[in-house]
Amino acid sequence: MRLFTELLAACIAVAAPAHAQEVEHPAGARPGATDGIGPGARPVGAFWSRSPVVSQNGMAATAHPLATQIALDILKAGGSAVDAAIAANAALGLMEPTGNGIGGDLFAIIYDPRTNQLYGLNGSGRSPAGQTLAQLRRKLGSKANSIPSVGPLSVTVPGTVDAWFAMHGRFGKLPMAQNLAPTIRYAREGHPVPQIIAMYLDRSLKSYEARLKTVEFEFENARRTYFANGAPKAGDVFRNPDLANTLDRIAAGGRDEYYAGETARVMVDYLKRQGSSFTLKDFQDHRSEWVDVGCVTYRHGYELCELPPNSQGFAALQMVNILKNVDLAQWERGSPEVLHYITEAKRLAFEDVARFYTDPNFNALPAGLLSDAYGKSRFAEISPTLARPAFRAGEPKLEGPGDTTYLTVADKDGMMVSLIQSNYRGMGGGLVPDGLGFMLQDRGELFSLDPDHPNAYAPGKRPFQTIIPAFIKKDGKPYISFGLMGGGMQPQGHVQILINLVDYGMNLQEAGDAARLMHDGGRQPTDPLLGSSADTGEIDPLGTLEVEPGISATTVRALRRMGHRVVVEETGIPFGGYQAIARDPVTGVYTGATEMRKDGQVSGY
Repeated sequence: MRLFTELLAACIAVAAPAHAQEVEHPAGARPGATDGIGPGARPVGAFWSRSPVVSQNGMAATAHPLATQIALDILKAGGSAVDAAIAANAALGLMEPTGNGIGGDLFAIIYDPRTNQLYGLNGSGRSPAGQTLAQLRRKLGSKANSIPSVGPLSVTVPGTVDAWFAMHGRFGKLPMAQNLAPTIRYAREGHPVPQIIAMYLDRSLKSYEARLKTVEFEFENARRTYFANGAPKAGDVFRNPDLANTLDRIAAGGRDEYYAGETARVMVDYLKRQGSSFTLKDFQDHRSEWVDVGCVTYRHGYELCELPPNSQGFAALQMVNILKNVDLAQWERGSPEVLHYITEAKRLAFEDVARFYTDPNFNALPAGLLSDAYGKSRFAEISPTLARPAFRAGEPKLEGPGDTTYLTVADKDGMMVSLIQSNYRGMGGGLVPDGLGFMLQDRGELFSLDPDHPNAYAPGKRPFQTIIPAFIKKDGKPYISFGLMGGGMQPQGHVQILINLVDYGMNLQEAGDAARLMHDGGRQPTDPLLGSSADTGEIDPLGTLEVEPGISATTVRALRRMGHRVVVEETGIPFGGYQAIARDPVTGVYTGATEMRKDGQVSGY
């Protein structure tokens, strides 16, 4: 952990993060100024970041070098970007089980150059169709105010495998068996565990063991699968033959094997023994949904594009609509003014997330949330000099209808895939069905138990989702496929990347390496509605602003004077994991970037 912290400080430290390309600065401002450098930081010049990676025929950026290599092998074998993304995602479920797996959900945005369109895929699963909120509350007990993150009650139908086959049916070129073969081989033969994933495995084991002291749930299957000799250490060779067998069956039997065949029967039988209300029909009925991608204009011809609820993607779009009302480039990137405006925009957007975001099949999202007029009205609530003690959800027009992995792949034809996949908190809910080799997600924890809340638990409903892939358009054309994993950090991270690129002229790698902020707090989609009978009034509206060591001590002090509750966080853990690929619209050359806070790699050919 010490090595990681030192590497983090060395890579992200920027006095007020430096610019690799010259931009106009206000009088007296000095890029790279060394005054008040934060803990562990160091002064840097114009070339403080690594170079981006460039290639012409294909590219992949993932959170594990072996997954990146698998994606490139699939591309070289004639596979599409979708084939390669599926292959890489399967590998990450094995190699990065702390972030994802086939027990979780998946969202993707795919750019198809043949139609010049972005296609959105919502691969999230639902609650048991035969269980009401009242029945769930009886299982939880009268004193419960939330769904626990461990055990059977937080499980929703895993959507990843169906999403693979939905994507493949539309855009795949190679047989699914060929896409899954590399992971099956690694699962049987083993692969070495990298440093950051080893750290997360150790944290996960400690977290589950702590929960076992207060909550009863079946953990022995998970222990046998992942922790037979304690948490795997960096350099240990890890094998998962159970997962290899499961993927073998999926490769042979397709999507239906997972949702109606042997794998489905094992999952349902196991869950019933744990007290779940799932039936085989719940799994058989599951289907992914193709959805429209939403985009909003920022400035200089750039647009940010995200998926609609039940994901939180539109929170990033709301932040953009707020922030485009102020020219951030008039200040240094690491200045208190810039961090203040980003933080207040996040707080405003997330109040609306907590009030309105839910499964749109149950409650329609107010279309006015993404209007320029609404963004301007919300911006007017920000004081330029003081943090507001509290914000509330807005009143848009009601017109019209934790841990995660992110990867992006592009192929020789120009197809680009932005894909994010997760089991949610930790590695999931601690439950590994008998002999299947993967953990089930705990995404159902994100339902509210307030019956009046749009995100309230209901039978056959999808919970609020944190995972969001993204695209950036330039002059109306898809330009950058990117994402930044990590719970509520994701919309904040997407917006910070956009600001770094557009307002501060950073290149693709610099935009990800620059020191980040992460605001935590305020009302959540799991909380009771403000003012409802279930509202206890215990919500902390101000929250905490966490910043990385590259944010100067001068800025930190100024933010505290403005009323922000600021913490300098040196581990890098809360700030997510970034991957990105940009395509030059003239030459077709790809530029890629990867997250130095993870074990990942970007590579091309």
